[in-house]
Amino acid sequence: MRTDPSPSSTVADAHDTTIAASACAEDMVLVEGEYCTDVRQECTRWLDDRSLPFARCAEYARTPRCAGAKVKMRYCIAAHEMAGSDGLPVNHQSFVTAAKLCKESGKRLCTESEWNFACEGEELRPYPYGFERKPVCNQDREDLFEQNPRRKVLRDLRAPSTGNLECVSPFGVYNMVGNVDETVQRTGAEHNRPYRNALKGGWWMAGRNRCRPATTAHDDYYEGIQVGVRCCADAPGSPPNPTG
Repeated sequence: MRTDPSPSSTVADAHDTTIAASACAEDMVLVEGEYCTDVRQECTRWLDDRSLPFARCAEYARTPRCAGAKVKMRYCIAAHEMAGSDGLPVNHQSFVTAAKLCKESGKRLCTESEWNFACEGEELRPYPYGFERKPVCNQDREDLFEQNPRRKVLRDLRAPSTGNLECVSPFGVYNMVGNVDETVQRTGAEHNRPYRNALKGGWWMAGRNRCRPATTAHDDYYEGIQVGVRCCADAPGSPPNPTG
């Protein structure tokens, strides 16, 4: 038999929601829960040769396993990629310039673990929207290049940062995969100049576009047409982030 919540519990829930909403700036969302430091996923159907470095998985088993420690986390993250006046995600960002942009807006770069958790949630989703790859994000584009007089160059295929509304994580964070790579503070490399960064999420090419993978081959000054930024911030009462 269904039991309706008591008036007191309804008021308490509304109060908790108000506190959570006010913990972050208007353009950010609160991420809170237990983060798994080491996740094991099993792909049950591949789209590409699984030996390829950027092989795409069509579907994962819905039984992910946490093989590492669970860490309590609480912080704020931008709901959307940082955008310019045209509504498109800012691009040509390096780890250095992205950190400056976040600082100028009163925020900071996300750590790799913060980005992972905001993407996968406590369900440990391989994709922010679930366990099956879906055409809901700006990804898997094949018309990548245009010809200029000297050489082929990447076409600018960014989509508005507020678009692709089905490309959303459990915490309500949009476009964490596809559209533009997002630069973060790489876990365990905080003092490893000039390789402190990782690129997360992938861009509009046909790549992995999942929550956990990261590109770590570039130095802190690398920038490109496909590299943008999303900022994080501490939330009131946030514990220290031991995962870096």
